Amino acid sequence: MIEIALYLLPVTLGETPVEKVLPSYNKEIILGIKHFIVEDVRSARRFLKKVDRGIDIDALTFYPLNKYTSSEDISNYLNPLVGGQSMGVISEAGCPAVADPGADVVAIAQRKNLKVVPLVGPSSIIMSVMGSGFNGQSFAFHGYLPIDPAERAKRIKMLEQRVYAEDQTQLFIETPYRNNKMVEDILRNCRPHTKLCIAAHITCEGEYIKTKTVKDWHGKLPDLSKIPCIFLIYK
Repeated sequence: MIEIALYLLPVTLGETPVEKVLPSYNKEIILGIKHFIVEDVRSARRFLKKVDRGIDIDALTFYPLNKYTSSEDISNYLNPLVGGQSMGVISEAGCPAVADPGADVVAIAQRKNLKVVPLVGPSSIIMSVMGSGFNGQSFAFHGYLPIDPAERAKRIKMLEQRVYAEDQTQLFIETPYRNNKMVEDILRNCRPHTKLCIAAHITCEGEYIKTKTVKDWHGKLPDLSKIPCIFLIYK
């Protein structure tokens, strides 16, 4: 019998086998949960089947969560937990509640004084910092940068300034089909000696984590189209 709590359930990044990146303890917890708050119902169902092919999906209840889900809806989602049944939160990939709408669920659970238990699993943000060689004591993740070229250039320069002013690693992402354009913008707007780490396909087949100066990246860029990436800059 698992402890009654809201469990934050990490998901594999890509098609990586579950046993490669998730502890067996996670499976024990998952098999004891019947109510799941999920970013995407279809991907959540696929993930649970990946964890245990024998799981009875139709016996489970899924509550969809996205940026449009109201606080009132989220509060109601937690009723099974209030009533003594454990619940799980599942994002589309990686760790829920980190750069993810799951944070709203956790915030409401905390306000209700409900127990929250984060489980171990792959976080592309943390793993990219680990593999970059950059400052792991002080770093900031900014999600997506502006799409407008002028605004994006301004933001990249601002983040680079923080690297030097605060000795802080700066991380951000882009929609995969725009990755190549993102790298071009970084090379165009950053100083030649600023370091750029490109971390792609983390934990998956074809994983690529490489750090070079902006100057050294010129003419040596990999094709990053349609590949999940995180970009990091540091001095």
